[in-house]
Amino acid sequence: MAINLGEVIAGTKARGIADTSCRVVRRLYRELDARMGIQALDFPLDSADVFSSVDSGVASRRTFEGAMDIAWLITPPAPGAGGHTTLFRMVRGMEQRGHRCTVLVYSSNDAALARYRAVIRKCWPDVVAGIEPVPARLDRFDACVASSWETAHVLATRLPRHGGPTPFYFIQDYEPYFHPRGSLYALAEDSYRFGFIMLALGPMVAEVLEREAGVKARVLPYGSDTGTYRLTNTGTRSGVVFFAKPGAERRGYDMGRLALHEFHRMHPEQEIHIYGSRVSGWEIPITQHGTLAPQQLNELYNRTTAGLALSFTNITLVAAEMLAGGNIPVLNDHPFSRAVLTNPEALWAAPSPAALAKALSQAVTAAGAAERSRRAAAHREHTWAETQASFAAAVTGRELSSLGSY
Repeated sequence: MAINLGEVIAGTKARGIADTSCRVVRRLYRELDARMGIQALDFPLDSADVFSSVDSGVASRRTFEGAMDIAWLITPPAPGAGGHTTLFRMVRGMEQRGHRCTVLVYSSNDAALARYRAVIRKCWPDVVAGIEPVPARLDRFDACVASSWETAHVLATRLPRHGGPTPFYFIQDYEPYFHPRGSLYALAEDSYRFGFIMLALGPMVAEVLEREAGVKARVLPYGSDTGTYRLTNTGTRSGVVFFAKPGAERRGYDMGRLALHEFHRMHPEQEIHIYGSRVSGWEIPITQHGTLAPQQLNELYNRTTAGLALSFTNITLVAAEMLAGGNIPVLNDHPFSRAVLTNPEALWAAPSPAALAKALSQAVTAAGAAERSRRAAAHREHTWAETQASFAAAVTGRELSSLGSY
């Protein structure tokens, strides 16, 4: 397991300490796995929690008239996680309608529950739900909501076979796409065939579910947070912004990094702001902000002219939030994203560094920037209140008549 010191030094000079350290650790991990099989430790499910669709039935729809007891199964949360943020919006929407909610965290480390509870209370303070580990049997609730493919397996294995809670599956993305074709891809895809009541966030998810997995889902409107993200600057703007998430390939971190290097060559006068993960190894000047609270993020969007909003599966929340703050997002062009985002001020480009950089250049040099920002912010997509109302209608089994009535 020899590491060439000269290679490490050369890599550090070229890419920075943090990036080189990650590469060395990955190499050590691969060699250890080849010798000791440690990759099994990364498998996201206990073997007893793996379910098969051949054993599933079809959930029956029920109508609930009074307050419900609802369990929400989640994977461990992290500050700034978009998927958890959207899920907790649905939790809060049900709480506001008088339903009792319990968040159940699925983790191989039950000792970490106190830490997860602290993260939820700090990052999503409006949520008042109890926070517990997933029990061995899910039989004390009226309904249970799986929020990912992993938690769908857990829900399926721990539900009573007869007379238990109604199982729902809140699907924010087609999660097999998160993995190379293989075991995890197949397990994720099979989770859509468990017979749960499927609630898809936006038309892209529903269309892909039907095409790839052969299942139908109720479509919930893809909302945007127009309360937090709004236009506050109608004057001068400068610079561009990029949400960096190196650990999620679907968020196009390397594509964005390459595009911004090209953009800097074209516009060295434009400051490049990076938020999300702290990054290293860039060969151009960048301003790093780390994880930002929503209000801080809105301030950053209102200071800057444009940004990259990349996603190679369902659209990122970032695009609509940028537009609400008058920032013009450049998105990688794909039917998945176009099916959700209708704001005419958004810019679309082919998913290549040169094309994305060119679109950013057009955004920062276009005339009438202030008026364009006003138009971008004035356009209205669906709100999260609409999503919450549709979600509540689906879970309670009542027809949707007006916002806030469930």
